Amino acid sequence: MDRVEDIRKDFEGYIKDVKSLEELKRIQVLFLGKKGKIQELFKEIKEVEVAKRKSFGENVNNLKEYIEDTIKKKEELILSTLKESLLKNAHVDVTQQGLHLERGRKHILSKVIDEVKSIFISMGFDVFSGPDIESDYYNFEALNVPEHHPARDMQDTFYLKEKILLRTHTSPMQIRTMEREKPPIRMIAIGRCYRRDALDSSHSPQFHQIEGLVVDKDISFANLKATLTEFSRKMFGAQTRVRFSPSYFPFVEPGAETSITCVICGGKGCPVCKYTGYLEMGGSGMVHPNVLRNVGIDPEVYQGFAFGWGIERIAMVKYGIPDIRYFLQNDLRFLKQF
Repeated sequence: MDRVEDIRKDFEGYIKDVKSLEELKRIQVLFLGKKGKIQELFKEIKEVEVAKRKSFGENVNNLKEYIEDTIKKKEELILSTLKESLLKNAHVDVTQQGLHLERGRKHILSKVIDEVKSIFISMGFDVFSGPDIESDYYNFEALNVPEHHPARDMQDTFYLKEKILLRTHTSPMQIRTMEREKPPIRMIAIGRCYRRDALDSSHSPQFHQIEGLVVDKDISFANLKATLTEFSRKMFGAQTRVRFSPSYFPFVEPGAETSITCVICGGKGCPVCKYTGYLEMGGSGMVHPNVLRNVGIDPEVYQGFAFGWGIERIAMVKYGIPDIRYFLQNDLRFLKQF
């Protein structure tokens, strides 16, 4: 018991002259640390006579609580004193301009994505998302692009290991949706895509794409044209016209490149549209029968159409942005405009 009382007196001798948090921390370690004096007392309990062990243990616990409480009160006193000193000596210049906090805002791509979603949801489409890391099967084979098919050269991508890659388009979500759901299907998928393209004003190794798919009975190219025309008019203006030009994509037949009237010249012809009056937006077409067979849908009963447009392309056309690199540079002078 004398040992307990001696440590109490030592502590009180130390704590009465403490004036800084650094000193207080050293005292805390000295008495309450893993190798501190209180811990040494706990180790001595087993050496005390059995009859006195309980009383000794209670005294040690009481001393520990006393030290903890005293240190806490001392810390509050020191902090309070420091605060009063700072307030007393602080000089506030009431004429100094305050800090201006910038308001956050949506990135232009997020804004366009939300607008695209809103339009297609109003047309009865469901919205899905899928993994950026895909298997070769979903990215190519199930979409009628077998190994060594020359069309793969147009979508050279980044392989993480054999048969595992960063998706080159959002089209794999067509396969995943048709595997999971039975027709009728009406869906869009929006997300990042990756290709080994050199970064320039119109190409980027990372970009965003919207993929659309409709599968049902008696679906024709007329349904595709009506859908993209309605979307284009809501996105770019009521006077927008849509034009289809024959093109090849392995997963659709027939396939077409979709263009809209130039938003700069209104279709009259200008340097932006290379005097054609139209701007290319993306690919589209009727879902290839082989793609339907790959997911167990009978192409004799069901037909479908699909399309894929770049989100950056939509934003560039809608807002007259000349360079795709602007979306990735985080330049506030550009981003604040939207």
